[in-house]
Amino acid sequence: MVGELVTAGVALASAGAVYLMAAARVVKQYERGVVLRLGRLASEVRAPGFTMIVPGIDRMRKVNMQIVTMPVPAQEGITRDNVTVRVDAVVYFKVVDAADAVIEVEDYRFAVSQVAQTSLRSIIGKSDLDDLLSNREKLNQGLAVMIDSPALGWGVQIDRVEIKDVSLPETMKRSMARQAEATRDRRARVINADAELQASKKLAEAAQAMSGQPAALQLRLLQTVVAVAAEKNSTLVLPFPVELLRFLERSGLQAQAQTAQAEAATRTQAQAGGQAEAQVQDQAQDQSQERVPVEQQWQPVASREAVEAVEAVEGVEVTTSGDGGVLSPELEKLPEAEDLPKDLP
Repeated sequence: MVGELVTAGVALASAGAVYLMAAARVVKQYERGVVLRLGRLASEVRAPGFTMIVPGIDRMRKVNMQIVTMPVPAQEGITRDNVTVRVDAVVYFKVVDAADAVIEVEDYRFAVSQVAQTSLRSIIGKSDLDDLLSNREKLNQGLAVMIDSPALGWGVQIDRVEIKDVSLPETMKRSMARQAEATRDRRARVINADAELQASKKLAEAAQAMSGQPAALQLRLLQTVVAVAAEKNSTLVLPFPVELLRFLERSGLQAQAQTAQAEAATRTQAQAGGQAEAQVQDQAQDQSQERVPVEQQWQPVASREAVEAVEAVEGVEVTTSGDGGVLSPELEKLPEAEDLPKDLP
C-alpha cells in the first residue's frame, strides 16, 4: 500500500514537473508576450519576466520591442529632371504595440521593407538630382512621413530614414565633374581678378606717392637691383623705368618750348625795329615835304643840261629825281638849254 502511494506521488510530481515545464515562459526585458488562447487574443500582453500559460490551450508569441535597422535595397528611378539614378536607404523603426504587430499584419518586418522601397521610388520621382545630392535632410523627413503613415496601423513607429548613397551614370558623373571644374575655374579667375584690382590700386597709390619725390623711384630701382642680385644669377637684368623716359621727354619738350619762345622774341624785336625804322623814314619824308614850299613843286624838264644852265644863270638851286626833275611854275617860262649862250661858264 505504501509502495503504491509512493509510486503515485512520484508519478504526480513528475506530471506536475512536466506541466510546469510546459507552462513556464520567460519574457526578456526588450520583449513582450502576446498570448492567443484558443486562437483568441488574451486581454493582456505579458510583461518581461516569468509567466505561465496553459499548455495546449495558450500560445504565446514574443515580439521584439528594440529599434530595428533595416536596409532598403537600391532602387532605380528617374528624377524629375530626367536623370536615371540608383538610391539606397536605411530605415530605423520599432514596435510600439505588440498586439497590433501580431494581429494586424502577417510579417511587420516584410511590410515595412516593402513600404520603404515603394516610398523611396516615389520620392526619387518627385525630386530633382540636386535635391538628392545636396538636400537630403528634407528628403529623409519626407520619406519617413511616407513610411510612417501605414506603419502606425501595424503597431510600428518609424524612428528615422536615411538615404545612404546615390549612384549616377558615368556620363552624368563626367558632366558634373566638368561643371565642378568650370565652377572652380570661374572662382579662381574671379579671385585672381580681384587680387589684380587690389594690387593695381596699391600700385597706383605707390606711384602717386613716388611722383611727389623723384628720388623715391631711384631708390626703388636700387632695391630691385639688390633683390635680383641676391639670387646669385649670372645675368642681371635692370629694368629701365618708364618714368625716366617720360622725364627725358618732358625735358625735350621744355627745351623746344624755350627755343620757340626765344625765336618768337627775336621776331618780335625785329618787327619792332622795322616798324621804328619805317617810322623814322616816314618822319624824314614828312620833314622834307614840309621844307619844300608849295610854289616850288617840280614839273618835268627836258634834260639835266637845261637844269644846270638855269642854275648857272638865275642862281636858283633845283633838285631833280632819277628819271627827271620838276621845276617850280616860275621856271616854266625859262628858255630851253639849246637857246642859251654857248660861252656860259
